[in-house]
Amino acid sequence: MTPRLLNSCASLCLGRIQDEELQKFCSRVVKLLQKEELGPDAVDALQRLFLIVSATKYKRKLEKTCVDLLQTTLCAPKCPEQLQLLCTAILRERSPSDDLNLSCDHVQNSRQLSLVASVLLAQGDKKEEVRSVGQRAFRVLESRQPEGPSLRHLLPVVSKVTHLAPHTLHEDQTNLLSKRLVDWLRYASVQQGVPHTSGGFFSAPRARQPGPVTEVDGAVATDFFTVLSTGQHFTEDQWLNVQAFSMLRAWLLHSSPRGPSSPDTDDKSELEGSTLSVLSATSTASHLLPPQERLREKAFEYCQRLIEQSTRRALRKGDSDLQKACLVEAVLLLDVLCRQDPSFLYRTLSCLKALHARLCGDPARVRALLPIAQFFLNHGEAAAVDSEAILQHLFTRIPCELFHSPMLAFEFVCFCRDSLPVFGRNLDILRRSFPNLFKLLAWNSPALTSEFVALLPSLVDSATAVEMLHTLLDLPCLTAALDLQLRNPSCLEASRDPQFQGLLQHLLRATASGTTERLAPLHQLLQPLASLTRVVQCAEAVPTLLQAFFSAVTQFADGALSNQLALLLLERSDSLYQVPQYEAHVHRVLSSQFLVLCARHPSLVVELAKELLEFVGSVSSVHSREAMLTAVVWAVGEYLSVSWDRRCTVEQINRFFEVLEALLFEVTQSRPSATLPKCPPRVITVLMTTLTKLASRSQDLIPRVSLFLSKMRSLAQNPAPSSDRCGEDAGAVCTRAAELLTLLKMPSVAQFVLTPSAEVSEPRYHRDTNTALPLALRTVSRLVEKEAGLLLG
Repeated sequence: MTPRLLNSCASLCLGRIQDEELQKFCSRVVKLLQKEELGPDAVDALQRLFLIVSATKYKRKLEKTCVDLLQTTLCAPKCPEQLQLLCTAILRERSPSDDLNLSCDHVQNSRQLSLVASVLLAQGDKKEEVRSVGQRAFRVLESRQPEGPSLRHLLPVVSKVTHLAPHTLHEDQTNLLSKRLVDWLRYASVQQGVPHTSGGFFSAPRARQPGPVTEVDGAVATDFFTVLSTGQHFTEDQWLNVQAFSMLRAWLLHSSPRGPSSPDTDDKSELEGSTLSVLSATSTASHLLPPQERLREKAFEYCQRLIEQSTRRALRKGDSDLQKACLVEAVLLLDVLCRQDPSFLYRTLSCLKALHARLCGDPARVRALLPIAQFFLNHGEAAAVDSEAILQHLFTRIPCELFHSPMLAFEFVCFCRDSLPVFGRNLDILRRSFPNLFKLLAWNSPALTSEFVALLPSLVDSATAVEMLHTLLDLPCLTAALDLQLRNPSCLEASRDPQFQGLLQHLLRATASGTTERLAPLHQLLQPLASLTRVVQCAEAVPTLLQAFFSAVTQFADGALSNQLALLLLERSDSLYQVPQYEAHVHRVLSSQFLVLCARHPSLVVELAKELLEFVGSVSSVHSREAMLTAVVWAVGEYLSVSWDRRCTVEQINRFFEVLEALLFEVTQSRPSATLPKCPPRVITVLMTTLTKLASRSQDLIPRVSLFLSKMRSLAQNPAPSSDRCGEDAGAVCTRAAELLTLLKMPSVAQFVLTPSAEVSEPRYHRDTNTALPLALRTVSRLVEKEAGLLLG
């Protein structure tokens, strides 16, 4: 890129090109494109115009004359390729466009057709552009021989049309392309291509004749050409072979999405497990088969050849990487073939079993184990093959050893998510392996969070819910432990202590153990790693994952499981790995989910009364666990009632009242300091409201709470000089105290309003003016307004 062009790019990034300047520049482009000879100035101008239209998210309006000339230049037969590419790029950036009059009806050159098609397909099919492009591409394909020049520009167009609008292709067109693909896949030349020469006296007559193509290990190829064949130069049909393979799986799914097209499809389906049907199908002469079935037969041979080529030791790293990619694609193709035609199944099984055994000992090619597992999940039942051992190996090995490979981690999680419908009885293997799967999540949390949100509902069940919640809360700690495992930092020496070794082994376990461990000592050991970027990123993902977890669990959790989860929330609220901001974010989720559990199972408050009393009995929790404490206090006030659970007793109500009264007194009388900040007004108002609710259910407590509320109102109205409360906070406390005092003046109304029956949720209580609730609310509103007026006076 020239310095002038770089300066233009910098100006564009700063937004310096205005519409008036753009129109002037378009006029210059028009003059350049109208010349008979399009030279470097035209190239430079089009490059700058492309930067202008592409360097903003807003659509740039170009003059109609300029747009028309761009289309004319693109369609000009003798226009240089570079200019055509630039015109194409500019027109695509403006898509969709109403002033486009491009047409591919008369384009003969396949390279030019591919450029025009890319512009038309970007329009969004407003005028059935996809159909017209597809029909033109097939007409050009029909008019040429399979070995004709430049056909490789055509296949991407056909592939795109097939993807966008498969219904636009006729049966004869489908058959035509299937025949062409057979020729390109199976009968490409096995001789290397001839290098292009510049001509002259010493050119063709004395040029060295091209030799045969070779395998990736350097041996001369003795079988047909494939994408893994190597050479110095390639012929046109060899390039078409490569392109045909790249689009083969998508084409097979389009051309025969529901199975083989032969008349005896139903018979084959019924005989899926029969050896006789396999022998009958394989004995049929290939050239007598219909085009789609012949393509499947050649595709099967191609896959078998690729699997054989993958056993060779590649001389170059690039070829080795290509081997791995082609092996994955070959297994995926075999899966499609067996789904479409069961006669391939028994011809594939022995091959893939041997391949699986070979790959299990080759860490470099472990990625291909995923499509093999997918194959046996899809076809194991039909072939009477148990896929359990394959899945056990897969879930045990890959996450433990290769969690640090981001691409493999993503593909592994996608495999789990996409295979859920076919796991069947193997779903238990997936669920028991969640500790291993969470290693992928812990190490690659930004990229895998959305995938795990989709996967979590299928991973969790009543047997693993408690253990999984512990693991989610310890996810940042797991990230630190994995980092420790990979890097072996100085704190590794401390981890050799037997106590820490047991905790580390539990944290890094491969499968669900059915037990939980308190990892607080391990949190301290791994604290130096808490500030690592990867650990912080993992911590940021946990709240989202917790929301997904509880959304799934609350759908099936019974009372016993809800009690276990509620206890876990109380316990873990002060036992989290100390990552910056992690505790505060997690507490917000835990407190909201605690309320969800209580709403679904209100008896939880009575059944866990002892544990809840212990939780709220700690003053320190006001400051370290504000969100959780507020949720628990609110739940006590809402659900500690005979209307929710007949087992609720006056003694329980009185006991909670005493503990909460002591807590409120403590937090309101304590003097704020650097180590003990002031109590948030939300906690105070929730405590006052809960005490009032409890008093309305045990009316002997009304005098005590009335006296306390009066003191609270006075304290809020006249704060001590040393108090750190601002006027807004004091006003909120004062207003709530006044409202509650007014309610308590009429105990029967207070009980009705503060402890409504479950029937209140019915619509008639809010629509019928003759019911008691609207009347009570109006009465209370008047009293509250009157009391407020007295206070202001």
